[in-house]
Amino acid sequence: MTDWAWEYEGYDPAQERLREALCTLGNGYFATRGAASESLAGPAHYPGTYAAGCYNRVASTVAGRQVENEDLVNLPNWLPLRFRIHPMDAGDGGWFHVDDGCLREYRQSLDLRRGVLTRRMLFEDDQGRRLAVDQHRLVHMADPHLAAVRTRFTAQNWSGELDVESAIDGDVTNAGVARYRDFEGRHLTDWRTGAVDPDVVWLHCCTSASDIAIAMAARIRARTGTNSMRPVARPRAELRSRNVAQSLTVPVKRGKAVYVEKTVALHTSRDAAISDPLHAALDRVGTAPAFPELLAAHHAAWEHLWQRAGLRVPGEAGRILRLHLFHVLQTLSPHTAELDVGVPARGLHGEAYRGHVFWDELFVLPFLNLHFPEVSRGLLTYRHRRLPRACRAAREAGRRGAMFPWQCGSDGREEAQTLHLNPRSGRWLPDHSRLQHHVGSAVAYNVWQYCQASGDTEFLHTKGAEMLLQIARFWASAAELDAVSGRYRIRGVVGPDEYHDAYPDAAEPGLDDNAYTNVTAAWVLHRALDLARILPVPRRQELFERIALGTEELDRWEEVSRKLRVPFHQGVVSQFEGYADLAELDWQKYRDRYGDIQRLDRILESEGDTTNRYKASKQADVLMLGYLFAPSELSHLFRLLGYDLDEDTWHRTVDYYLRRTSHGSTLSELVHGWVLTRTRRAGAWKYLQDALAEDVTDLQGGTTAEGIHLGAMAGTLDLVQRGLTGLETREEALWLDPAPVPELSEFSFSIRYRGHWGVALHMRPGRLRISVPSSEEQPIRVVLPHREVSIAPGHARWLDLV
Repeated sequence: MTDWAWEYEGYDPAQERLREALCTLGNGYFATRGAASESLAGPAHYPGTYAAGCYNRVASTVAGRQVENEDLVNLPNWLPLRFRIHPMDAGDGGWFHVDDGCLREYRQSLDLRRGVLTRRMLFEDDQGRRLAVDQHRLVHMADPHLAAVRTRFTAQNWSGELDVESAIDGDVTNAGVARYRDFEGRHLTDWRTGAVDPDVVWLHCCTSASDIAIAMAARIRARTGTNSMRPVARPRAELRSRNVAQSLTVPVKRGKAVYVEKTVALHTSRDAAISDPLHAALDRVGTAPAFPELLAAHHAAWEHLWQRAGLRVPGEAGRILRLHLFHVLQTLSPHTAELDVGVPARGLHGEAYRGHVFWDELFVLPFLNLHFPEVSRGLLTYRHRRLPRACRAAREAGRRGAMFPWQCGSDGREEAQTLHLNPRSGRWLPDHSRLQHHVGSAVAYNVWQYCQASGDTEFLHTKGAEMLLQIARFWASAAELDAVSGRYRIRGVVGPDEYHDAYPDAAEPGLDDNAYTNVTAAWVLHRALDLARILPVPRRQELFERIALGTEELDRWEEVSRKLRVPFHQGVVSQFEGYADLAELDWQKYRDRYGDIQRLDRILESEGDTTNRYKASKQADVLMLGYLFAPSELSHLFRLLGYDLDEDTWHRTVDYYLRRTSHGSTLSELVHGWVLTRTRRAGAWKYLQDALAEDVTDLQGGTTAEGIHLGAMAGTLDLVQRGLTGLETREEALWLDPAPVPELSEFSFSIRYRGHWGVALHMRPGRLRISVPSSEEQPIRVVLPHREVSIAPGHARWLDLV
């Protein structure tokens, strides 16, 4: 592999679904998995195309209960393109297929710099005739509604005719996740197909409940050269009830290449500035240029993205980071800024988590803020549009303010399942993850961080203020005063850990005083009070009147923000009240028995036990505080709450939970690596390596094939960008406190900071170079632990760090 290519040599059916996920192509509007175009869905293959925000809701009967789920819809499959030696040329004329035994050579390469997937294959039939097939596929980054594939066929030792069949297949379901297959997976209905001329066919359908119209149009052309305008075959259209096909019979000569270009346009009724999806798709595919021109524009768009978001890290770590950045940009590109969509936890790469929006934006937006702030603003606007629904959810729970859902989709209602399947035991179990109300704090944190990085006071004073104040109101409403201790308590929640959703043998789910929940709630209240003070008076008065917020409520916020309870035990921060009473787990026994114990919850449940009984965490919970807040800020937060969190106490806390975490989430190693760069640097690199390898090696054993883990991928990028540099954007300055690990001591990247485009940072052992591009903006104030400097536009400075 090269620094910019992700390659697979040879065909391995057992690895094909993982490769499909990692070779997905997208542009922020839609994405298509890297499935073989000559293959349909089956054990080894799962073609999938997903448009951002295109959801549908269906009901299923599971375990004797009626369950309703909303899914990101698997759209019609535009990939099908199969080929065979024409039957009249002797032989049985079977269609070539990567699984049929005729494959002699296979190589798949993902060009990260240009956003192109290349497949090189050599087939040989039972008569010894060899056909070389080279295929280049793209999902257009300049025009988000286009995709294209160009296939070059070369008959190596024969001449004759080649049959090619291209199709759009609308007979697809959501069936990409095995544990969901008891649920209804059919989302499309009302198929129509047609052809407007020999070159162009179309398919139109709708989602069954959300009534989103979807149209695809495909154009196929066969040429003798990449720039030839002369077609060598005339397509024949075949219209069927749920799919439409085009057939070509192409003359081929020994050693001479023939090119077949397939260009596809996708539109849905969610799109802006169209009259109807079908007309828009036909118009777009009809005016699309030939593949070489499409490719050139696509390359240029990707080059612009890399210029804005480039991260230069040497070695294998840098190569994986480029892959992570590639997939982040394919899911959340500048095109995303114009859409009403959130951050799908598994990207647009598969159907795991049903395409829902969780709290993963907490790990994604900090990176985007410093490269594509317009995308961050669009993603936060998605949350703001669903603020009324969050306020309604709070009222229905007997609270005030806004209670954002743990899982979100189209309209902002709670989409978390009420049941989930343990594949190990085969049992359906109650799902209490909707009690993770800390998602509201994640929304507030992202509002604040975005505005600090971008200087977007207009957003902060309008949409941002509305969200932050309503989330603060929720936390103040949820906090109950304990007369004995004089402390406020938040009861009946679930923290980030997820292994613990109830006390042992309790009749009701939920835990009290989760430390992460309470400390982040206090932070939200402090920021809301700060914002209330700095809002322009007319805006403050208007907003306070509209949401009926008075000074007496602010007084309560102040009190709650300083008196929320944080439990401790054995000189460390407790994950929640009562954690100290849980039993210790015999970790070695379970490792010896099962090997991989990342999903310890499933193992124990299959044995008739539960993680609720043990001091065992799925992922970082208390330690998430060290991910969100620099050591000085975290210590300050605890002081405001009346607790002393000195360096020794925090280090003991880190070590305590390191020994009691199974890392059953891809986010866990990322957070632990981040925290260790600040506490015990020698142990950080192992966790950073695991975080980098999570998806590329599928460490969790099959989950990546169902969709990449977007938060973990973006988090590794941000770990280099902010974690190893200590970069913070606050008080109208860049704050830096570098903590590079020895294995990654030199790297560089550029950021967009407020009005400055392309501020370049270059880390070396003991030194940091900052270069500010020329502009009319004010100089940048840079704050280091023991000094402060100012760097004017058009200048650069080397800063000694020791």
